[in-house]
Amino acid sequence: MTKKVGIESIAYYIPDNYKSNFNFKEEFEIDDYFIVEKIGVKRVSQKLATEDTSDLCIKAWESLRQNSAIEKEEIDCVIVVTQNPDNNIPHVSAKVHEALDLKENCACFDISLGCSGFVYALSVIESFIETNNFKKGLLFTADPYSKIIDRKDKNTALLFGDAAAVTVVGQKPIFCSGKYTFGTIGKMHKELICNNSLLYMNGRSIFDFVARYIPKDMNLLLEKNEMRMDSIDLFLFHQGSKYIIDTLVKRLKISAEKAPFLANEYGNTVSSTIPIMLSDFLDNHAYTNIVICGFGVGLSWSSCVLKRVINNK
Repeated sequence: MTKKVGIESIAYYIPDNYKSNFNFKEEFEIDDYFIVEKIGVKRVSQKLATEDTSDLCIKAWESLRQNSAIEKEEIDCVIVVTQNPDNNIPHVSAKVHEALDLKENCACFDISLGCSGFVYALSVIESFIETNNFKKGLLFTADPYSKIIDRKDKNTALLFGDAAAVTVVGQKPIFCSGKYTFGTIGKMHKELICNNSLLYMNGRSIFDFVARYIPKDMNLLLEKNEMRMDSIDLFLFHQGSKYIIDTLVKRLKISAEKAPFLANEYGNTVSSTIPIMLSDFLDNHAYTNIVICGFGVGLSWSSCVLKRVINNK
C-alpha cells in the first residue's frame, strides 16, 4: 500500500527589489493609516526586468537546495501554479525541468489558478504521487503580477508583489492534509480579471465574496474533518489585505494571533502567499493543526487542515 504523502519542506524566493507604498500617498490620495491598517502592505516586491516566471521558480529551487539534501533523481513530478507564464507555449514546468536538469521520466504540467492555487495544487500533487506510487514531487507557485499591473491603479498597484515558492511533497512528511473543501462562484469572474494585459479588480466585490463565503467554508471544513475551531492552532489565510484578514478574525471569533497578516513587507504574492507563510511554521512543534485557505481569481476558494506528523521517519 502506498504510504500517505505530505509536505516535507518549503523554500521561497522574494526579489530584492521593492516599491514603497508610502511613496504613492500623494498620487493616490492615501495616508499612513490606509497603508498600514487597511491594505497592510508597506511595500511590494517586484521582479527584475531580466527575470521571468520560470526564473523565479529556479531561484526558489536554489533556496531549497541550500537547506535541503534533496536529490534531483528522487523527483518524479513537477507542477507549476501560474496564470502569468513565460510564454503561452510551452508550459513553465517544462522550462523548469530543463533548468533543473531533471530525469526524463519526470511528469511536468502547469495549473492555471491564482490565489486559491496552492491549496488546489496541493490536493492534486498528493493524489498524483499516491496514484502513481511516486516518491517525491515539486510544487512551484509563481505568479508575477507585475506583468499585468497598471501602476496607476491603486486597487492593484499597492497590493500585489512578486515571489515564488517550492513545496516538496513526498513520503516523509512534516504535515499531512486532512479533507479539503473547494468552491467556485463563476458568475463573479469579471470582478478579478485581466483584459488587454492589464489586471482589473473590484476590491469591494472581492471583499464581499470573502466575507460571505469563507466563514461558512471554515465551518464546513472543520465539520468534514471532525474538528472544532479551538482545536486549530493557526489559520493561514490568503493575504488579500489586512482588512480582509481582520474581518475573518472577527467573523470567526478567533484571536488575531491565530490568523496573522504577514505580507506587509512584500505584498500579496498570489498563489505563493500560503507556502511562504507556512515555511516559517514547519519546524515549530507548537503548531499541530494548521488550516490553510486560498481565495480569489475565479472567484474560487479551497481549504484544508494540515496535521503534523509526529514520526515521519
